[in-house]
Amino acid sequence: MQMADWFSGKSDIKKKAVFGQLPQFQHGDFFLYQSNAILRYLGRIYEISGSSNQESALIDMVNDGVEDLRLKYGRLIFFEYETGKEKYIKDLPNHLSPFERILSNNSNGTKFVVGDKISYADFNLLDLLQCHLDLDPKCLASFPLLSAYVERVASRPKLNQYLKSEKRNNRPITPKHK
Repeated sequence: MQMADWFSGKSDIKKKAVFGQLPQFQHGDFFLYQSNAILRYLGRIYEISGSSNQESALIDMVNDGVEDLRLKYGRLIFFEYETGKEKYIKDLPNHLSPFERILSNNSNGTKFVVGDKISYADFNLLDLLQCHLDLDPKCLASFPLLSAYVERVASRPKLNQYLKSEKRNNRPITPKHK
């Protein structure tokens, strides 16, 4: 499917989408929409959504923080790239600081955002941090824990293979495609 087909309304997927939006996730005959609903569903299936109610709540909190920053990033990329990029990059440390603090509070930043086990929020945070690294390769220079975190999480073999793939690197929503 081409982006033009999606925006023109010609797409059958768009007609079926509950909110008229992607992504669409299919698991057998079960269809699910909304990115975070999909993340939480997969988190429960793969048992990466916390090992206690408190861990689950913290993972949800971190993921909501990731999504707050993703909205700002999306606004920049789709609406303000030419006029707002410099200001966005200048303000970015204020938005990354909470994630550095969160990491420092969990095993001094040597593990994941919550607990000893990777969570769906870790995958979401990694994706957003990598989008920001595409925008500004030096954006994590003053965040040693986030820098080490990106390297540690991205080095997981299957994830590393995906991150280097053409499929991931040719997504039309990154700054290099502007």
